[in-house]
Amino acid sequence: MPPVASSPLSQIKEALSIYSHKRVLVLLLLGFSAGLPLMLVFSTLSFWLREAGIDRTAIGYFSWIALAYGFKWAWSPLVDRLSLPIFTRLLGRRRGWMLFAQILLVTAILGMSFSDPVKDLERLALFALMVAFASATQDIVIDAFRIESAPEKMQAALAAAYQVGYRSAMIVATAGALTIAAWVEPSSDAYSLLSWQTAYLIMAGLMSVGILTTLMSKEPQVETKLADEKELAIKSEFNQRYPKAIAGTLSWFYTASVLPFIDFFKRYGHNAILILLLISCYRISDIVMGIMANVFYVDMGFAKDEIAAISKVYGLIMTLVGAGFGGVLLARYGTMKVLFLGALLVAVTNLLFAYQAMIGYNVPFLTLAISVDNFSAGIATAAFIAYLSSLTSTGYSATQYALLSSIMLLFPKFIAGFSGAYVDTFGYINFFIAASIIGLPVLWLVHIVDKRTKHDSGMVEQTDKQVYEQER
Repeated sequence: MPPVASSPLSQIKEALSIYSHKRVLVLLLLGFSAGLPLMLVFSTLSFWLREAGIDRTAIGYFSWIALAYGFKWAWSPLVDRLSLPIFTRLLGRRRGWMLFAQILLVTAILGMSFSDPVKDLERLALFALMVAFASATQDIVIDAFRIESAPEKMQAALAAAYQVGYRSAMIVATAGALTIAAWVEPSSDAYSLLSWQTAYLIMAGLMSVGILTTLMSKEPQVETKLADEKELAIKSEFNQRYPKAIAGTLSWFYTASVLPFIDFFKRYGHNAILILLLISCYRISDIVMGIMANVFYVDMGFAKDEIAAISKVYGLIMTLVGAGFGGVLLARYGTMKVLFLGALLVAVTNLLFAYQAMIGYNVPFLTLAISVDNFSAGIATAAFIAYLSSLTSTGYSATQYALLSSIMLLFPKFIAGFSGAYVDTFGYINFFIAASIIGLPVLWLVHIVDKRTKHDSGMVEQTDKQVYEQER
């Protein structure tokens, strides 16, 4: 008797049932914990500094603090392999590092909340750097936790939940912080240090979401037999070559730091450099524009509560819609096509802000610009997370993903540091047009990488087929 075909409604329910899994909820909340600190050292901090009277050039250079995210690959092997004495014993390898990073984050954000950029800009910069370092460390662990928490068929749901949490937290750290500052501020015409200190104090409190989630979640169970055997073989080889006192340290360093990179270049061969070039440039248009966005709103005469309302309502809705739509497109058309579409949309939407600079203060058009921009960012981010995850191998997930996501930020963040000086010299209209243009070469890179990898995959399949025929 043939199986009875399920109805479309039951198929939809079955597809959506994966989102009720506990791991999906855990990743949603951890995504919130990861997204919150980023904006506190990025666009929200730029808004605070501008209101405090800090010049645009200095604000642009200040954004280099976020370069810590671009160098997280440098200490990711420590996070991947090093055990923290108390935290690892009580919570496990991944959760122990997560809690440690979250405690550092709370401490650093509190330090920012008690700082005064007018009197001691260096003190604020020091705590902001501490936030960026702790946040990047948390990202390393959460990315590994996500990859190791569930089988491959659940990874799309985990990535989607993580992105929703991440983007929601970014809205809270921007629109939410601006709203709090506007409520506390006694006068909209004067800068108030207390309003910004209060906003950052509340943001530190919201990090409790991540801490509680870490404590209540389960440590992922990962099969490490192959990696352990390889590590033992390397350790034995190093013991034969070097004195025992240093052989253990050298073998650990080689296993944790060198093998993940060897594995990546071995799997992708001559295409590895091209892939890394694409990753390093993919978000350049978005990041370069982003550092001046809130500064631009201030200079155009928009109030904090107006920007907060637009970002919180329309921005958040369109981000979530964009992420959801991006997931549908990924399932239907594949990663590379959606990656191309995301890069195109992000570059083109910057022209909306160039037009905003032409017309000046106009709330309806700003609502449209932010909505379209966030929708495009949702699609692009969904595709990019899927692409980065597909490039890692399970044996070295933390280090490889940290490397790839670091490369994603390093070059764009460096270029963004000059954005304030560029605006001072050429103005906002030219700046947003330039931010759009520099995103166009990414489209060529996506096309070339897609073409090369498809060609190599076809060659591998053809070789495998020939070997199979010969063995017959």
